Amino acid sequence: MPLSSTPADADGLPSSRHRLSTRIIASSLVALIVVLSMVSWTLWLSWQLEGAGAAINETGSLRMRANRVAVELMRPQAGRQVRTDEQLRLMDDTIARLARGNPARPLFIPNDPAIREQWLGVADYWRSIMRPAAVRAIEREDAAEYLETLPDFVARADALVRMIEQDNAGKTTSLRLSQGVLAAIASAGTLAMIYLLYLWIISPVLRLRDGLQRMAAREFSTRLPVESRDEFGVLARGFNRMADELQGLYTGLEQRVGEKTAQLAAQNRDIGALYDMAAFLNQPNEIEAMCQGFLRRVMLQFDAEGGSIRALDPDNDTLNLVVSVGLSEDLVESEHCMRVDDCYCGVATRQAGVIVIQDLRQAPAPQDLNCQRDGFASVAVFRIVTRDEVLGSYSLHFRSPRQLAPSESQLLETLGQHLGVALDNRRLSAQARQLAVVQERGLVAQGLHDSLAQGLNFLNLQLQLLDAAVKRGDQAEIDEILPLLRTGVDESYQDVRELLTNFRSKLGQGDLRDAMQDTVERFRRQTGLSITLAFEQGEGAPLPPEQQLQVLFILQEALSNVRKHSEADRVEIRVHNARDFSLDIIDNGQGYDPAEVARRGEAHVGLHIMRERAARMHATIKMQSRPGHGTHIALLLPGAERQAA
Repeated sequence: MPLSSTPADADGLPSSRHRLSTRIIASSLVALIVVLSMVSWTLWLSWQLEGAGAAINETGSLRMRANRVAVELMRPQAGRQVRTDEQLRLMDDTIARLARGNPARPLFIPNDPAIREQWLGVADYWRSIMRPAAVRAIEREDAAEYLETLPDFVARADALVRMIEQDNAGKTTSLRLSQGVLAAIASAGTLAMIYLLYLWIISPVLRLRDGLQRMAAREFSTRLPVESRDEFGVLARGFNRMADELQGLYTGLEQRVGEKTAQLAAQNRDIGALYDMAAFLNQPNEIEAMCQGFLRRVMLQFDAEGGSIRALDPDNDTLNLVVSVGLSEDLVESEHCMRVDDCYCGVATRQAGVIVIQDLRQAPAPQDLNCQRDGFASVAVFRIVTRDEVLGSYSLHFRSPRQLAPSESQLLETLGQHLGVALDNRRLSAQARQLAVVQERGLVAQGLHDSLAQGLNFLNLQLQLLDAAVKRGDQAEIDEILPLLRTGVDESYQDVRELLTNFRSKLGQGDLRDAMQDTVERFRRQTGLSITLAFEQGEGAPLPPEQQLQVLFILQEALSNVRKHSEADRVEIRVHNARDFSLDIIDNGQGYDPAEVARRGEAHVGLHIMRERAARMHATIKMQSRPGHGTHIALLLPGAERQAA
């Protein structure tokens, strides 16, 4: 029967008395005590046997020494007394050693009452009878009395030896029995420990292994019996809890997998819808076509029967209908332009989130909604926003009640943000194009002012002088003015052709070298000057067309200044396209005073135009010159400012 759970300490282990380690230690200590006791008992028996053996030898020597005393008493030779006294002394010493005993040797009479009594009789017989008889025999020189006592003493000593031997025999038997018992205890203890180890450790481990194998085979109903309160009992209970959790998890796994699969499929559809919508919004469509395509795609995605996109006019607080799909002509006409507060489509622009009317029939009574009259039962309205700015709203109309899930509402809000970004990009692109046109018109105006305006002003002045000379009839002055007029007209014509050529310049990727060569050849034909072009193509990629066009305009403007002002006869152009792009234009003309140019400021329109074009492409331009030493124009486009071609 399974055991109930027992209190455990903080680390989850059972109490000390129930632990497996406690059992093993206690069993080991009991076995150690038993073994040590038996070993001590055998050692004690061995010690007793050794001491009794020494006593047998010493007792046997009593007979020998008693006979030697008799021998010495019967010898008539000189020194008889001395030899007899020596034997008596040895006899006394032997009896004293036996009486005293020696545990260290060991030597002692067995502690048996009969043996002790027999020993006392032998010692007393020597002291009281035999020794006095020996002393008298020395004095009388007659050993008859001593010899009469000798047989009795020998008999008594033999009896003592036999008794000690019998006692040793019993102890030897006990020693052998003890050794047998010790061997039996060792064998039984070994078998008992093997059994206990199997019962306590091996069997629980085998059950745990079997349970894990069955669990690996997805038999989640497997449970282990809790048969103990030790560590393996804790493991068994933990295994069962794990099995319960796994069974619960596996039971609902298929359902959860299905739900997760459906969720992932919905997310994939949402991602696909966002991707398709982003790809569509990035196409170069007009705003109305883009809104129309956006609305149709959203309606198809969410099965809507109608929809509209409205632009917010914050100045007039109105909504203007941009496009509509599935709405009647009457509804479109009535809501072509309406106040923000007149409909849910306008209210949505004033608050975050989504406005969903699940059932228009349940709308407040005072509201007479056009979409309700048009047969729609539900409507969902979302804001069109970009950078925290509300651009308008778009709505989806349903002819049956429709409830949007949170994920659908989030997707529709995100689509509204995408549409807002696309509309804002279109607006910014239009503004950028307008700004580029304005900037280019400014440069054109500056070019006209620098070339044609000054030339026409000169021709106007010469015409006034010619008119006055004709009225005076001054033929010499007329002949002087006419060549000046002809020269001014030719220069103005050249300026017009140069401006037309510059305005018509168009470049594609990789056309810069050819365009610069054409410009150099045209300059050589027009001026007859010596001009060289060195174009070194390094590891740098080709510039994009916009930056190439600005470089070409700067070159054309610099060559125009050389033709008009420098009076040079040699021009050198160097181009190096590495990580940084550089353009150097060097002439040997008359040069100019930079301080004078700085003082005059905007009067030198050509230099100002080159600086503006360099700033437009984020490049730096340096102009070095001094009177009589030519001019050096250096354009540098750092690699960090290069645009992608």
